[in-house]
Amino acid sequence: MTSLQTSRTLGVAAIGYAFMGQAHSNAWRTVANHFDVPNFEQKVLVGRDAAAVAAAAHKYGWSESATDWREVIARDDIDIVDICAPGWLHAEIATAALAAGKHVLVEKPLANSMAESLAMVAAAQAARSVGVRSMVGFNYRRVPALALARKLIAAGELGTVRQIRASYLQDWLVDDSAPMTWRLRKETAGSGALGDIASHAVDQVQYLLNDTVADVSGRLHTFVTERPGPDGPEQVTVDDAAWATLTMDGGAVASVDVSRVALGQKNALRLEVYGTAGSITFNLENPNELYFLNGTDPVEVQGFRRILVTEPEHPYISGWWPQGHVIGWEHSFTHQIRDFLLNIANGTDPSPSFEEGLGVQRVLAAIEASSAAGGATVPTAAPQLVSKD
Repeated sequence: MTSLQTSRTLGVAAIGYAFMGQAHSNAWRTVANHFDVPNFEQKVLVGRDAAAVAAAAHKYGWSESATDWREVIARDDIDIVDICAPGWLHAEIATAALAAGKHVLVEKPLANSMAESLAMVAAAQAARSVGVRSMVGFNYRRVPALALARKLIAAGELGTVRQIRASYLQDWLVDDSAPMTWRLRKETAGSGALGDIASHAVDQVQYLLNDTVADVSGRLHTFVTERPGPDGPEQVTVDDAAWATLTMDGGAVASVDVSRVALGQKNALRLEVYGTAGSITFNLENPNELYFLNGTDPVEVQGFRRILVTEPEHPYISGWWPQGHVIGWEHSFTHQIRDFLLNIANGTDPSPSFEEGLGVQRVLAAIEASSAAGGATVPTAAPQLVSKD
């Protein structure tokens, strides 16, 4: 047995059992089947509806269920809190869990506001000083093809990167009669496509280039301003789509466009990176494929070549199947849990950190401010962290 296998069993609690709760639960349930990770136990799944969360806990492999997250994070047998609840709950739960000495994984975006994000970073920094780890769940960093893309860029295979295009298009709100949900109310969602999917696009821009955004020019738009609610039509108070131009500190320029009303696009996160010596393209709807153009090849044979990212030498793939046996969307969450557990076991700081999550929030806030100012260029200057006094 390895030292990881013989260490004390870590108790895990997950808060939230809907879409993200299911995705995270699947990752917890499968990660030890494929990777050497510390011993842990899926202790408790938390949700507001006692009957529904009990059924979900049984289905997803949790030992028990609960309805009060405060009681759960106070338990001595809970070491890790995985927050899959909606964004308006992130700050309250995360800061309380960190103060209680629990390691925290929280779904993206970090929070619904800059004030909440700053408070979470301050709490994470205080917890880090006593060995308590925290991470924000930008799971697409753990897609093997995108991890390989970052490696190629860092190795200089693209030369100097000049341009990057990031688009994330979905169509689940294209029907005007689609019902009102919490995701369409600013007080619960914070923003619409901006926070939901532009957060992923912005994180990928900064992650792939290992760079930060200096300033932005952006626009938000709501195409369907009213949706059917239980008591009649309700006003939609968030954006359906967003566009932005980002200037990177390193000099590259990025374009970002996202939409939840792009008919025919189901979950299309597309990334294109153009450098002086090479280029890369990727589409999440074909997650095992990365396309790479080597600009140093003779022009008569230049062209994008398809890399099937399923070899043991590729990031994370050694834990899965023989060459050519593709993996899917859900595996990025398994890789995320794997990395978080190894950070805890090794006493190392996870990435993306809450500070990195705050960096994405700054860009989103600047896009929103730019849109309100008619598309004016807005800097993403770092504000001071809130005081703990």
